[in-house]
Amino acid sequence: QMDLVESGGGSVQAGGSLRLSCVASTSDEIYRYCWAWFRQAPGKGREKVAGLTTAGITTYDSSVKGRFTISSDNAKKIVYLQMDNLKPEDTATYYCAADTLIPLRGCDGSQDYWGQGTQVTVSS
Repeated sequence: QMDLVESGGGSVQAGGSLRLSCVASTSDEIYRYCWAWFRQAPGKGREKVAGLTTAGITTYDSSVKGRFTISSDNAKKIVYLQMDNLKPEDTATYYCAADTLIPLRGCDGSQDYWGQGTQVTVSS
């Protein structure tokens, strides 16, 4: 069982930076999960922008690669998304998600837990 709460969104001008936080309320160690950040713009589906495996391997969508960084503080049970050089097309609601690790199988991408989302608006 886990509750996720995102924060850190806001309004910035193009080229600015934001750091999103996802606080996990759980008795589990968060490194037992695969983590991801998704975003959803109005009228569009959710898009995975960054992932973090239980082994600490990161992945990024090509649209954000080189600009966004996903990381975690396991002691604080927080997952971060550092967003630099923001562009207007990054405007969306951003969600963190946790995927339960299945022994001998890894994470299946089903995203078992979701946060409520935090709004990011980037102006020209």
